[in-house]
Amino acid sequence: MVLYFWYMTHLNIEIKAKCSDPFSVRKYLKENKAEFKGTDLQTDTYFNVLTGRLKLREGNIENNLIFYERKDQTEAKESNFQLVTVPDASGLKEVLSKSLGVKIVVAKRREIYFLKNVKFHIDEVEGLGTFAEIEASNLYGDISKEELQSQCDFYMNELGIKKEDLIAISYSDMLMTNRG
Repeated sequence: MVLYFWYMTHLNIEIKAKCSDPFSVRKYLKENKAEFKGTDLQTDTYFNVLTGRLKLREGNIENNLIFYERKDQTEAKESNFQLVTVPDASGLKEVLSKSLGVKIVVAKRREIYFLKNVKFHIDEVEGLGTFAEIEASNLYGDISKEELQSQCDFYMNELGIKKEDLIAISYSDMLMTNRG
């Protein structure tokens, strides 16, 4: 059997923030009729690569190989990414682990919501705590970078996310920093 993978580079404008009140985030999303995709128990395995980040996401909802490049900054970040749906995550994980080496593994419980092209996460990350993420993406249509930024800013304000709660780095970087 031959498997064909199709991918394109897409643009996200995203934020990650500490979340001391996930109940209010959940309430806002429900009141605004966000589509709840479910709760995903995810394991993200990051591999050693020369540039960007490469991770294999294994979950009961999302199973993807994701390559992305993003600057570490607290304000909304531009992220260029490529996403490939993976039918055999365990087989791919074995090959990538042997060929590239595992950098770190991140385990989390993720609630996934959508309001049109904007994806929201409420994450409980093992060893780190609770976070909220907003990802305004052109994955689902032709949307300008400026409009994506505006959407991200709008929802930050709506959810009461303060600048001091914003996180500049990925969960993987946070866990590696905690390891020392």
